Amino acid sequence: MKPNRKAPKIKLIYLAVCTLLLVGLVPLLLTGWLLSGRTGRELRAVENRYQIQLVQEKARQIELFGQHYSDLVLSLRRSFELARSSAFLASPETEQQLGQILKNDGDILALYLKPSDGESLSVFRPGVFATGEYDSIVTDAASRTGAQELLIGQPVKLASGDYAMTLSSKVRINEQVAASIVAIVSLKEIGKSIVGMEPTQESQLWNAGLPMVFVVDQQGTALFHPDSKLVDSKKPLTDLKIVQEWQESNSQIQSGLVPFTAQFNGKNYEMIGAYSTAQLGRNMKLGVITMQDEAKALASVSEMRHQTWIISLAFAFLALIAGIIFARLLTKPVENLTEAAMRIASGDLTTRVVTGNIAEIGALGNSFNLMADELQDYIEKLARAANENRELFVGTVKALAAAIDGKDKYTRGHSERVARISVAIGRQLGLSEDELEKLRISALLHDIGKIAIDDNILKKPAALTPEEYEIMKTHPQKGYKIMSQIPAMKDFLPGMYMHHEMVNGQGYPQGLKGDEIPLQAKIVSVADTFDAMTIDRPYSKGMLLNEALERIKSLVGTRYDEKVVEALVKGCEAGEIGRGIVRYLAENSNETEASRQGEAAQQRYEEKKSVA
Repeated sequence: MKPNRKAPKIKLIYLAVCTLLLVGLVPLLLTGWLLSGRTGRELRAVENRYQIQLVQEKARQIELFGQHYSDLVLSLRRSFELARSSAFLASPETEQQLGQILKNDGDILALYLKPSDGESLSVFRPGVFATGEYDSIVTDAASRTGAQELLIGQPVKLASGDYAMTLSSKVRINEQVAASIVAIVSLKEIGKSIVGMEPTQESQLWNAGLPMVFVVDQQGTALFHPDSKLVDSKKPLTDLKIVQEWQESNSQIQSGLVPFTAQFNGKNYEMIGAYSTAQLGRNMKLGVITMQDEAKALASVSEMRHQTWIISLAFAFLALIAGIIFARLLTKPVENLTEAAMRIASGDLTTRVVTGNIAEIGALGNSFNLMADELQDYIEKLARAANENRELFVGTVKALAAAIDGKDKYTRGHSERVARISVAIGRQLGLSEDELEKLRISALLHDIGKIAIDDNILKKPAALTPEEYEIMKTHPQKGYKIMSQIPAMKDFLPGMYMHHEMVNGQGYPQGLKGDEIPLQAKIVSVADTFDAMTIDRPYSKGMLLNEALERIKSLVGTRYDEKVVEALVKGCEAGEIGRGIVRYLAENSNETEASRQGEAAQQRYEEKKSVA
């Protein structure tokens, strides 16, 4: 049998070259041959580039203007925040600073600073504002700022006939709003710079076929225009197609070239125009529009239009057919790779792809499969390593707990029992598995500080003296000092450090009370005492389960949190606490001392802790 021959793979570069020749080079050569000697196309291209560059430059000029005064307001705000003093906001130095800024910048009409708990400071140019006009503008701007870092308001017309723009921000000191700052900036000079000509009537512009440059807001109302009457009338220019195009696309396209038909005084004009978007802050966009009568701008283009359309349509049809065929060849393997990547991202590491006949796509598919193999192996190794590390960590914690408990035969297994009781209480409280694991480790290590307590005190068979008890009470601090040096132990520290705190504030080492005590510490505290009550001491027997629960209930509100104690009781009733630790005993008068000892827990908490 002859070996199967692999189908030859087609290189992607061949497909790309063929496509480029078909839809790019051939139309270009044919069009150049048909339209050689004509300058219309170059003229259109030059005009198009000019209009695009013009509106882009004007838009950037507006943005730089807005950015300049935005930076000014924000720098003022930051300087006030760095001062961190409410008194500084109303100081003569602040007023002098505002006055100097006003003096140095001729476009600034006014600066206003209103502290939250003091008199406002304001500096403004005399004769600019009518009576009450200034107060109305700054009050409105300050009230609309809200939680925004900076708010740039819509341009407003002043009584003097000039237009101005407000920029406002909030000064925050110690996370509290300390003052509002408002700047009123004149748009007179920037308007002249954008329009770029002396005031001219709109009818003159249309009749002469002159280029028109103007600026509109998002509602299509003219803000800057050669004809100031058009601005004053607040008449929307949305009847112009180019304005409509900008309104529909300004959030996606920064600039565009638009041929359109316009009507003025009953006469139709074929126009070409361009638009660009000027972004002022986060809340305002302005459209910079330029347009001109196409017949005036492109006198030689009309005679070439017919031939251009025929050629363009013919080759567009051919390019469409070829594009569909070649795009399918190229995109199908990429789609397969994408789907496989999504499946891997969702967790299915067994996903692999089948390569096609295109050499580059095939190589990519093989690399993808190799990556998936390596990734799957790597994740499996990580999972094994993580599990081993976790087991090593828990084993180390248990060994530490056993080493502490092993100092006294009466406390052997105490830390493990406290951990089991704590977890049972945590489950009754609805803690997540992650929180339960943290609780378990914390409970296992709650007595780690006793490793630094003298054995003569730890192993003393009788009650401790007051001096010895004070030494014993230092074990939470000692444990915290030991474990806080290890960053990974951060989540386990509350139960270790605060399990002797009482909700009435009479505990130690910090004397915390109520909600000041973390839930982890409250749970370990109850579990610690419960185990201490239900195991035998050298000089007394452990309590029955019901006796221990009643004793703990009596300490709710003084030592223990009510919800934690309720969870302990529910855990006992559900059988989660008792199996291997303590179990219920039927209390009756015939119960013997032997059965009582058999039903109590295996061991008792160390004698050094006072239960009362």
